[in-house]
Amino acid sequence: MALEQIKMPQLGESVTEGTIEKWLVAPGDHVNKYDPLAEVNTDKVTAEIPSSFTGVIKELIASEGDTLAVGEVVCTIETEGGSTEEAAPAPSKDETPQEAPKQEAQPATPAKVERPAGGGRFSPAVLKMAGEHGIDLALVSGSGKEGRITRKDLQKIIDSGEIPQAQETPAAPSQSVTPQAAPAAAATPVAPKQDIPTLPGDVEIPVTGIRKAIAANMLRSKHEAPHAWTMIEVDVTNLVQYRDSIKNEFKQKEGFNVTYFAFFVKAVAQALKEFPMMNSMWAGDKIIQKKDINISIAVATEDALYVPVIKHADEKTIKGIAREINELAGKVRAGKLKSDDMQGGTFTVNNTGSFGSVQSMGIINYPQAAILQVESIVKRPVIMDGGMIAARDMVNLCLSLDHRVLDGLVCGRFLARVKEILENMTKENTSVY
Repeated sequence: MALEQIKMPQLGESVTEGTIEKWLVAPGDHVNKYDPLAEVNTDKVTAEIPSSFTGVIKELIASEGDTLAVGEVVCTIETEGGSTEEAAPAPSKDETPQEAPKQEAQPATPAKVERPAGGGRFSPAVLKMAGEHGIDLALVSGSGKEGRITRKDLQKIIDSGEIPQAQETPAAPSQSVTPQAAPAAAATPVAPKQDIPTLPGDVEIPVTGIRKAIAANMLRSKHEAPHAWTMIEVDVTNLVQYRDSIKNEFKQKEGFNVTYFAFFVKAVAQALKEFPMMNSMWAGDKIIQKKDINISIAVATEDALYVPVIKHADEKTIKGIAREINELAGKVRAGKLKSDDMQGGTFTVNNTGSFGSVQSMGIINYPQAAILQVESIVKRPVIMDGGMIAARDMVNLCLSLDHRVLDGLVCGRFLARVKEILENMTKENTSVY
């Protein structure tokens, strides 16, 4: 028998870590190659870790609820061939051999600082997290195996708002002291965790892995992207009449509905082709203008929000877009959405009108540069040319934009073009096929 390691796979582009939501196996279980071992949540999708080998599960290194970086060991498995004695024991998820950066020699002080168990060896994920928040690992007690410091230990400290940092001590006259950089956390202060009392009748709802992932992604978007908002009003009376005139025949012929949303997605895709800057992303020292137009759409369940992607939306007909909306929504509600269904989005369109909303300010789907909220179509009195008042079907389109990438001029022109396309969608000049 040989001892092999199963590591956290990369479950999508830009995915750097995953949270073990539920183990599907236990030590001693026999598994075949490609059998699912655990359910994992990322900030993009819920997926399963497949086994890379056929054999018997030896040890579960990670626990349910633990977040591991891509490449960290989640469990070990005994396979046929080789000798177990020759295999080196697998490190736990916080025992990845990587030495902490060496410190300059410090003068002796009356207060002795105890190092955590393990001689200052930390996982890359722990080192990264500590560096981002200015946490001195020498002052942290670990709850992991053999006293190792885990990401969960650091998250508790971050949530508390009490970041342990080394106290400055006077240097001996004969020594030169190298000034240390201010901790990274100074730029983004962490709000202290609120102690909210639970009163009789209150219900405590555990935070699921997918809800944590959503929260993390929304927080990142709001912290990193300077949001700006703009709105335009569109008269979609012609579109409403056109869609209502074909919806029953279309459903009977195709087997699925042609919704208003499909027309809006088509109009946005067409406008993105004419205003490619809207289809861009911020990348630090550059802006990346994406070639493909892949529209992310928001699909809600009872406890989560998913954003599957309609790829190459500009190349699809209204019928093709309607079919994909129907299929992707069905996958979400059946729990069958795959990682690939969530990848590659370049611009998001959110159908907030389905909930009766008439105006909203969406949070940008990071790292995209904008999100468009399509609000409810509402019949309102409108003053027409010549001063006449008529009942018209009106809708608000609300755009949230990353002001690092986009400015009001291009966004205004983009929205004006979407408005023009929608207001001219009639039976005479628009085909769903």
